[in-house]
Amino acid sequence: MVPRALAPPTARDSAAGSTTLFSRRMPGVFAVAALAAALAGCSGKPNATRPGSNPSENFKIGIMTGPVTMAQDDFHAGEQMERDFAGRVMHVTYPDNFSSELETVVAQLSGLAADPAVKVIIVGQAVPGSVAAARKIRETRPDVLIGLVGPHEEAGAVDPACDIAIRPDEAARGATVVESAHQMGARNFVHYSFPRHMSLKPTADRSDVMVRECEKRGMKFMFVTSPDPLDSGGLSAAQQFILADVPHQLERLGPATAFYATDDALQEPMIQTILEAGAGYFVAHDVAAPSQGLPAALGLKIPGERAGDAAWIAAEIRRAIAERGMSGHFGSWAQPVNAIAIRATTRLLVDAADKKADVRDSLTVQRYLEREAGGPVRLHRYDASGNQWLMVLDPVTY
Repeated sequence: MVPRALAPPTARDSAAGSTTLFSRRMPGVFAVAALAAALAGCSGKPNATRPGSNPSENFKIGIMTGPVTMAQDDFHAGEQMERDFAGRVMHVTYPDNFSSELETVVAQLSGLAADPAVKVIIVGQAVPGSVAAARKIRETRPDVLIGLVGPHEEAGAVDPACDIAIRPDEAARGATVVESAHQMGARNFVHYSFPRHMSLKPTADRSDVMVRECEKRGMKFMFVTSPDPLDSGGLSAAQQFILADVPHQLERLGPATAFYATDDALQEPMIQTILEAGAGYFVAHDVAAPSQGLPAALGLKIPGERAGDAAWIAAEIRRAIAERGMSGHFGSWAQPVNAIAIRATTRLLVDAADKKADVRDSLTVQRYLEREAGGPVRLHRYDASGNQWLMVLDPVTY
């Protein structure tokens, strides 16, 4: 699910971005006007040698990500594309409370297609409303290539709405997360979630896999219903619940207990309580991203020039955990999954629009993902005839 950073944006994050041709956030009025026009008929560092860096056509690229306050890795991936395709990227953001502002999500994304020079549109994460917007773009701009990263909606709706979709392989992650917990030393596994998330098939399937994997290893699996950060109590109530319940579970089950939550808004308080207790295990993020929760809980300050630098952030996390005598108690992936996918999908679709790449070829998709990941990516199609790919990176332990 969408990460929610607790720290306020830095000056760099909130800057207007005057060095680019287009604003990162289109004002709502402009977005709605653009939508009306459209419906009326209309890892790393920049590297010029990468695919997609020098297309022969000077078409434009539309990117929608979450804002830095709730999806910093996604936002920084969009920023990197602004740098790499200088003057050609329109980077907008969906609202924080996207689940209750579907019209704004649709307007922001659909509005990108109002410019006839836009030939590629990417959204990550593809929150609810993205599929509806993609369908509307298809109706008026069939020439636009659309990529959906981390779609929240059902696979059957996603396929016809886009040219490519990339999401984590949640079933495979269910197995690797429990395996990592067992290797760390956990003998109990506490899983926090709530009905809104468990109604999503990939999330529910992953939870079922976790239950089976725990049974295979003789581990106790506990499902705990936590408050939904989007309910009336808001983020504060959900985080306060975690701050109180993690110590309770450690006292009841013992220090060999691993914790997992389906909402990344709950990661930071979970990490904080494990660090304070000097016991327990934080196995993985729901949306794999080491920069989510860990730096803030560890008191790390990420300089503006290091934002999005996954290798530097991972090294600092490892150092800070070791200083606290908690090495081997925390895990994630080496890089944020959605940032990898946003960058790879952008480069792939730019090259596909420029007739340099086949967006439906599995080996091609894997090559672009591995270039951004800086290492191997396990990849397979959701179904043999579809255009959705499921990806997994190897877990890391800090």
